[in-house]
Amino acid sequence: MNAKVAIVTGSSSGIGAATAIELSQRGWRVVVNYSKSVQEAQAVAARCKDAILVQANVSQEADCRRLVQAALDKWGQLDALVNNAGTTKFVPHTDLDGLSAEDFQRIFATNVIAPFQMCRAAAPALKKSRGAIVNVSSLAALLGTGSSIAYAGSKAALDTVSMSLARVLAPEVRVNVVAPGFVDTPWMVSGYGAERYAKLRDGYASSAPLASVSQPEDVAQTIVWLIEGAAKTTGQTVYVDAGMHVATPRR
Repeated sequence: MNAKVAIVTGSSSGIGAATAIELSQRGWRVVVNYSKSVQEAQAVAARCKDAILVQANVSQEADCRRLVQAALDKWGQLDALVNNAGTTKFVPHTDLDGLSAEDFQRIFATNVIAPFQMCRAAAPALKKSRGAIVNVSSLAALLGTGSSIAYAGSKAALDTVSMSLARVLAPEVRVNVVAPGFVDTPWMVSGYGAERYAKLRDGYASSAPLASVSQPEDVAQTIVWLIEGAAKTTGQTVYVDAGMHVATPRR
């Protein structure tokens, strides 16, 4: 029996990298995707047992179709798609003038339109394999928090798109969402700056019921579980947030 094949978008670092590596360790063949970070992506691919490296900007439909075709050309099948690629602009929510229409359009292009385009491009192959899709959202979609209002809004839109896709791609393809809370990644450090990042991390950990923040590997394990072990689960959002979504509000 052929090993199963997965595409993980935005897998040069963070959650995407951890997911590609976790899948590889479980015997999957993996397409490691990157947009600009070629050296980081090469390092991830080197840690995978059987992987190909594909540069693609998933906000562009032609690149989405090329990315799917690369997997099919190499291995002849596709069994899972993880839509992890994302972007933001770090703007305090109180700074309403800090976001332009162009910022919204760029963020929604990557965080909403790109996953839809990837799902559409992958759907025929995933239906054939009775595969699975996991879209990486955020706790920000539920709480209206995160790096910016545009980011939170884009992830909320992704949640709704995922529900629609779970319905229309059934019964052959399962579609689920993983929604991380605070995740300890270089992306967060670079976005907030080291001092601000440390303050946010510590504040999150002190407020979350599990008194911690997540590592990329924590999220990756949940993504892989939804792919491999949740055979009767579709249209669900799983929070990997140390319980923050049920935290008692401060008074």
